[in-house]
Amino acid sequence: MITSSDFNKTKIIATVGPACQNKPMLAGLIERGVSIFRLNFSHGTHAQHQQVIDTVRELNQIQGQHIALLQDLQGPKLRIGEVAGDAVKLTQGAKLTITTESMVGTAEKVSTTYQDLAKDVQIGDKLLVDDGKIMLKAVEKQGTDLITEVLHGGWLRSKKGINLPFTQLSSPSLTVKDQADLQFGLQNDVEWIALSFVRDVQDVVDLKARIAAAGKTTRVVAKIEKPEALDNIDAIIQEADAVMVARGDLGVEIAMERVPLEQKRIVSKCNQAGKPVIIATQMMESMIESPTPTRAETNDIANAVIDGADAVMLSAETAVGKYPCEVIQQMRKTILVAEKHPAVYNRYQNIASHSPTFYNENVVQTACRLSQEIKAKAIVCMTQSGWVAFELARHRPQAAMFFFTANQSLLNTINLIWGARGYYYDKMVSTDDTFADIEQLLIQTQYLKKGDVFISMASMPIQARLHTNMLKVNIVA
Repeated sequence: MITSSDFNKTKIIATVGPACQNKPMLAGLIERGVSIFRLNFSHGTHAQHQQVIDTVRELNQIQGQHIALLQDLQGPKLRIGEVAGDAVKLTQGAKLTITTESMVGTAEKVSTTYQDLAKDVQIGDKLLVDDGKIMLKAVEKQGTDLITEVLHGGWLRSKKGINLPFTQLSSPSLTVKDQADLQFGLQNDVEWIALSFVRDVQDVVDLKARIAAAGKTTRVVAKIEKPEALDNIDAIIQEADAVMVARGDLGVEIAMERVPLEQKRIVSKCNQAGKPVIIATQMMESMIESPTPTRAETNDIANAVIDGADAVMLSAETAVGKYPCEVIQQMRKTILVAEKHPAVYNRYQNIASHSPTFYNENVVQTACRLSQEIKAKAIVCMTQSGWVAFELARHRPQAAMFFFTANQSLLNTINLIWGARGYYYDKMVSTDDTFADIEQLLIQTQYLKKGDVFISMASMPIQARLHTNMLKVNIVA
């Protein structure tokens, strides 16, 4: 189990799949450092996802953990249907028809799940299949069938994705399948929902409206994997609760050499806005088959940490890989070393003078600056909304951040936030009594000891539940 001395502030998200969906494996991943489990709704049934949800919630109770659940909606993902023998060979220069009819594909004709393909694609447009391993060019339309020429061939396997980097899709971000999956996720009170293939801010607005209409407060992660999203990134960050740099599809939709700089740009903007940012895709891809990562993968994780990522995400590595536990261990070790770099900390962000929480934001930033000056061991906060957790993480204090709340669901939610450690507490009688009580709890759990300096933060009066408006410097007697 992770102790106070080796807590990684950059969180780890693990995708659940056949390799790790049983209770012992999920428990092992939590023990090694997973903070959030991703449920990929591009795969699996509701019954399978339900079993994982129930298991994680049970483990939270047994272990006293606050592991969050991230539901990743499939979105308008274009895929090839089933093909004969699970793979057919496409030869350069050959013609391949893509139809909306249900059929088992051949080297001459395959099906697709996207009904508007022929309508949306223009003659001459390029189609990239299986992350660009196969390239096709649209040459003719016959009703709902699209005739393509194979520019770069190879083995085409069942259910591989299609990317259309030069085509504007007419499909909405939320498909009929997504709407059913969304209802399932909300019924199960998942803490975060990731919206795939976001194109503009309205996609996020529409999803949040559906969540509100269901009477839920589930937070939304906007996945950045379309060029249109890059054009609208400021508005998307402002509206979303968190952002994911989904490098897989993004690296196919735009030139892959652009992805590193776009990643850094998005991370910087999210840090400034106080929105958690996740780096995803191929972080430790080699560990699907190997018990150790490559040097390049280790560098990739370290750079994400130093750049300012709140979380790094594993996909196939944990979902179908041979070494789910080992990959978490390797990722956490890399994070812990990277977090020794001074550039990770004390990154004070500008506060907008027109912000409705301008004064509260200044109190939080003051606490971060003060913690650096007096070498505070911790910043301890009471919260009901979680606002202060997002705001504190925005400035990346080196002091440990502890959040106490009577909102059980919020404890899971803030587990995505950089550095956040949450604890259930429902005895708020007065501010002084609560501060003293929490101090004793942190001493008992050995996070604080005699002589340690720490900062307490709260809102006063405590019953009003306002945004954080006060701080107090304490020394453990």
